[in-house]
Amino acid sequence: MRTSTDWRAVLAAAACGVAVAFNVGKVPIAMTELRAEFGLSLVAAGWMSSMINTLAVCTGLAFGILGDRFGALRTCYAGLGTSMLGVALGLVAASEGSLLLSRFLEGTGLVAVAVSAPALLTSAAAPTDQRFALGIWSSYLPAGVGLIMLLAPLILPFGGWRGLWLVSLMALAMSALAVRRSEASYAPRPAATPATEVSPWRVARAALARPAPWLLAFAMLSWTLQHYALIIWLPTFLTEQRGLGMLATSLLSCVMVLANVPGNLIGGSLLQRGWQRGKLIAGASLVTGLCGAGIFLDGLPDTLRYALCVLLSFTGGLIPASVLSASAHLATTPRQIGTLQGLFMQMGNVGPFVGPPLIAAIVAASGLWRDALWVTGSAAAGGILLGLALRRFDRH
Repeated sequence: MRTSTDWRAVLAAAACGVAVAFNVGKVPIAMTELRAEFGLSLVAAGWMSSMINTLAVCTGLAFGILGDRFGALRTCYAGLGTSMLGVALGLVAASEGSLLLSRFLEGTGLVAVAVSAPALLTSAAAPTDQRFALGIWSSYLPAGVGLIMLLAPLILPFGGWRGLWLVSLMALAMSALAVRRSEASYAPRPAATPATEVSPWRVARAALARPAPWLLAFAMLSWTLQHYALIIWLPTFLTEQRGLGMLATSLLSCVMVLANVPGNLIGGSLLQRGWQRGKLIAGASLVTGLCGAGIFLDGLPDTLRYALCVLLSFTGGLIPASVLSASAHLATTPRQIGTLQGLFMQMGNVGPFVGPPLIAAIVAASGLWRDALWVTGSAAAGGILLGLALRRFDRH
């Protein structure tokens, strides 16, 4: 058993998540240029934006099981390599079809990295540091998306959308190199599975047979429903109702997204100090629910509503930190970590998959953004109930 944490190896694995998250954030920023150059239809543009999310919803758990079967290090390398291939194909794409294929490869690589890198962090961290290390990991998505949003105004005027793709490719290559240099700190690659070894499907089934992983997965869903409602509402509100320009809207939205990162880190630190996951999830859901009410109801001034946006994103970071860090605690064998991460990822992506169409339908029917509170308020209430239910398992 490891007695000390190799923080360089932990950060190298976390950097893989940030690098693949660049691929999530770059497309919405570059969509106008992509549509102009390739003549993308609305359907193709929708697939460009939602491809990664759709893959995660459909394949997250399956990738987690396969990652446990073939080993976290191999799966992480395969994911980084597939992502780099997708970005490179996008750089030379000459048609709508090749651009969509590149997006498919980027999504496949992201899912592979997302289910495997947490096992690398776990193996590089001492047991006393694993909760905090996985808390660091839980911030990979907002960190990657927020960073590419910050870099975009500097890159687009000179390199266009291909400049963003080059930055993404360099980030992937650097993270792969960092993992390679820290490889000795990760668990050794498993040999081929002997015939007498327990089936990976049986191992996965054992991990999923308990209620705690499912309660955590649905808590992740409750959070992403709230967060993506905010991500949809804020840019629309700032541009269409307050007349702010593209730069101001991007910066304010970016600050809101990045506020989630310190929330994740604080969540990992609190878990490290012995705080119960259920209490963190229930408490954070209560705060995000109240913030959502203040944001979507029209009674508060704009400055305060924006402050509530930042507070919602910051406080909500406690939820993914509590969920994603649970894999090391719940897994009875390292071969279950990928399965659990796949479950959490799949359910977490259901939020942005069903949330935006649901909110759009409700708002379109009434013409009032405040009706989005039906979705966010219900999700927050569900998070509170799930957190309270999880307290029972925290005591054990």
